[in-house]
Amino acid sequence: MKRFALIGAAGFIAPKHMKAIKDTGNILVAAFDKFDSVGVMDNYFPEADFFTEFERFDRHVERLKREHKRIDFISVCSPNYLHDAHIRFALRHQCAVICEKPLVLNPWNLDALFDIEKETGQRIFNILQLRHHPDIVRLKEKVETSLIPKKYVIDLTYITARGKWYQRSWKGDTDKSGGIATNIGIHFFDLLIWIFGDVQSCTVNLLNDVKSSGMLELQHAQVNWFLSIDGKDLPEAIKNNDHQSFRSMIVDDEEYTFSDGFANLHTTSYQAILDGKGYGVEDVRKSIELVHLIRNSKVC
Repeated sequence: MKRFALIGAAGFIAPKHMKAIKDTGNILVAAFDKFDSVGVMDNYFPEADFFTEFERFDRHVERLKREHKRIDFISVCSPNYLHDAHIRFALRHQCAVICEKPLVLNPWNLDALFDIEKETGQRIFNILQLRHHPDIVRLKEKVETSLIPKKYVIDLTYITARGKWYQRSWKGDTDKSGGIATNIGIHFFDLLIWIFGDVQSCTVNLLNDVKSSGMLELQHAQVNWFLSIDGKDLPEAIKNNDHQSFRSMIVDDEEYTFSDGFANLHTTSYQAILDGKGYGVEDVRKSIELVHLIRNSKVC
């Protein structure tokens, strides 16, 4: 049984990490968040220690280490711009890291983390749950086993409605979240590169606080992509069913909606990491480079 701590326990994604820790037969012993709305912990680990002051959390982690009750993994679910600092904290306490997307906001941060990995002997793992989605796995197998080299034509659409709170939170601050392409698009850009090869060119047609679109030329695909948090962009059929999200990828006229099948992907990701098959720093480099390029591109 591995011992976990969690940073960012009050966030939207934290319960998925708590569930994954429990479902994989491990234990959460400590958690931190500056906000105290963490009653969800009672569903998973009511006995875990909780801190709202980082200094006290730091001392607690150090004390456990001195008492030979060291923490094996620290899960990082904090706002995007804090990932780098919290990963460093974990490594310096001799803990491995499981971090939510994006691992960092800037490509050059990856080099520094890679160096600290080597210094500490600990590993950094990123949650790339779409690489475990059954439909995506089948698509990758289909592309890899195709006998005919070709350029696939892809239309990627991801719309997830968000209320006015979004822009008032850290998510609406590009310096903290990385903007729409980074905050909600990183997994999709990762899977596209993973399946269809390296980026050859990138054009951005639209880039604002609520939506973004553009065109990617990959080694084996041309991709038109559209990302939005504006509920008005949802297809009528989705609105009529009271759904708030729409995910669709059309590959050569074959549609992969993969709007379902997400329930246990964090658990699957955790199990892969625990089995020695997790995705590390170099696995995310190309997608981090791409969203950084999009964020800093001129709109054509």
